[in-house]
Amino acid sequence: MKKRTFRTLSKTALVLIYLVIVAGAVVRMTGSGMGCPDWPKCFGYYIPPTQEKQLIFKPNHRYKKGMMILLDSQEFMVAKNDFKTGKIYQANNWDVYSVHDYAVYDPIHTWIEYINRLIGALAGLPILILGICSFWFFKKNPKITLLSWLVIVGMGFQAWLGKTVVDSNLAPFKITIHMVMALLIVALILYLIFSTKAYFKTQKYHSQFLVILSVGLVLTLIQIVLGTQVRQFIDEQTKLIGYQKELWLSEPKINFYIHRSTSILVLLINGFLWYKNKTLKLGFDKINLVMLCILLEVFTGILMYYFEFPFLSQPIHLVIASLLFGVQMYIFLEVSYQKKQFKKQLHN
Repeated sequence: MKKRTFRTLSKTALVLIYLVIVAGAVVRMTGSGMGCPDWPKCFGYYIPPTQEKQLIFKPNHRYKKGMMILLDSQEFMVAKNDFKTGKIYQANNWDVYSVHDYAVYDPIHTWIEYINRLIGALAGLPILILGICSFWFFKKNPKITLLSWLVIVGMGFQAWLGKTVVDSNLAPFKITIHMVMALLIVALILYLIFSTKAYFKTQKYHSQFLVILSVGLVLTLIQIVLGTQVRQFIDEQTKLIGYQKELWLSEPKINFYIHRSTSILVLLINGFLWYKNKTLKLGFDKINLVMLCILLEVFTGILMYYFEFPFLSQPIHLVIASLLFGVQMYIFLEVSYQKKQFKKQLHN
């Protein structure tokens, strides 16, 4: 009963983490990363404004410390303390929001970013409960408790990273770290799900399969990192030439060519794993999902390059890559378990 409850919480947390990745991909696609210029609140409010007029200075209005106004559509001002305004604007009650110089209000961007943050906060709830419930296993398997609390620490670190991403006005390397950290949390939760299984399938251990799978897993992670850098290049091109999609990759950086070429290597490696699993009857059926994800990745990649980035193609590309990493990680756990069983049999 305890294992079942723990696994249910783990699976719920995993689904929510993937929803956070989906929301983050939509934020990136729509350019909504600065929709909320501060953190953890949004314009100093728990529920952000829906119209720009709500950010305009109001006479005889109560403001709380940290609430923001948009002054002359040029800069954000933040209330120094709780106070009630008079008939006219008085500068001594306000500070310039100096964390960054971004001073634009777009209601769509604001609410996309706000929903992204809400999903992130929601994902934290089952993870916190997971950490508490992990003490059920502390005597028999303290590793589960340790990793459960490592996930909680990881979520806290993710929240802090989210703040630094906003404060830095979307610094590219911080966005990349943010994405990699999300995948690390996925890997930890998958381990918790796997380690609390009630029974294990009959599968065969093959040393070469494990080595090549490990290489494939690392390559997928590298591909995701390279993909975030290609996405950053697209963002820079958008700022320079606008939404002339046909020109975005007219003169790409070397990262793009590495990303595209490595995708062929990923396909070949995982194709070889699929062949080995089938011919040797190893029993790792999830390799079929890996191949499906890779084919969909190739398809969405072709769509973006040759058909000028169709709507939603970019977030779908990223989300499928994240799912690919998750499936590969789970197969890695299955093969590693079979390796332990194989060693036990040798000793016996």
